Amino acid sequence: MSRDDQDSIEPDQLDGAPHPRNQFAFFGHREGEGAFIEGLRSGRLHHAWLIGGPQGIGKATLAYRLARAVLDPRKANDPALASLDVSPEAQVARQVSALSHPNLSILRRAPATDKKAASTTIPVDAVRKALNMFGSTAADGGYRVCIVDSAEDLTISSANALLKVIEEPPPRSLFLIVSHAPQRVLPTIRSRCRRLLLRPLDNDQIKGAIRSLGEPWADVPSDLLDQALPYGEGSVRRTLELLDADKVAFIEQVTRLLEGLPRADTKQIYALAEALSKRDAEDSYELALETIERWVSAKLHERAGAGAERLAPLVEVCEKIARTAREIDVFNLDRRPFILTLFDDLADAVRRTA
Repeated sequence: MSRDDQDSIEPDQLDGAPHPRNQFAFFGHREGEGAFIEGLRSGRLHHAWLIGGPQGIGKATLAYRLARAVLDPRKANDPALASLDVSPEAQVARQVSALSHPNLSILRRAPATDKKAASTTIPVDAVRKALNMFGSTAADGGYRVCIVDSAEDLTISSANALLKVIEEPPPRSLFLIVSHAPQRVLPTIRSRCRRLLLRPLDNDQIKGAIRSLGEPWADVPSDLLDQALPYGEGSVRRTLELLDADKVAFIEQVTRLLEGLPRADTKQIYALAEALSKRDAEDSYELALETIERWVSAKLHERAGAGAERLAPLVEVCEKIARTAREIDVFNLDRRPFILTLFDDLADAVRRTA
């Protein structure tokens, strides 16, 4: 699993952006990095970490950053360690980038090949094969590192196989488990991990991260980047996905309709429902639902002081939208009545919480 062809496209890799193992610039999350540095300096680095937070904020980048430092004997045994920086030209950095370091194992969905599509889960056989590394002592007496990216891709069987090793970890072993929803990780795994929650990045950090990616991202017009930032929710990946003038304009269109509630622009809502019901509108449909979810979440945050009872209508309609969206996806139903009803329900909820 850790020796895949370097030309393969990662299942979660954004086209045109470097994989986290090849990203050496680091933005934000200094407290998280500090926790690892302190553990290394003190010689008491916990053996298993659950690195949680929204997708695209740098969780995997931090995991690979730590792996490089831990696998570098000079850093792993430095009581005065001040940074996890490792030069891209260092041998350990080249080995991690090539997934060829003998003391590094990666658990992830398999990339696509000429004969097979990318896998949708991390199977138990892949976990057992990868964890064989922990059955022997590291050749240089150093750490052995396993990165799980991400926990959401583990099956029940593969999660249990991982648990067995985490429960009785060999000496100088380190498990870095990346998770976009750590509350859903197997409780028995959670209980054995030190939890590190990474928070969304601020705008300056996102700008710096995007500019560090090289072409074509370094040349994105500043005004387009500024337009996308408010909708990126502190995620570099999400912001990159929105660096499209048409997408930003669409988000702003849907947001204007939402901000007009409880008064509804019936003509525009009907036009939106009609547009989203078309077969080729899948991306716009998903973007609309994401925009609505973000808008409702913002309203709940703004009115947090009003109390749970007052905000219940908004919470209920948000749950109804999510439930109906799943049904439409499963049964391939017409989206038109869903969109119309959605705005009616939101208008009623806004009216009741005013």
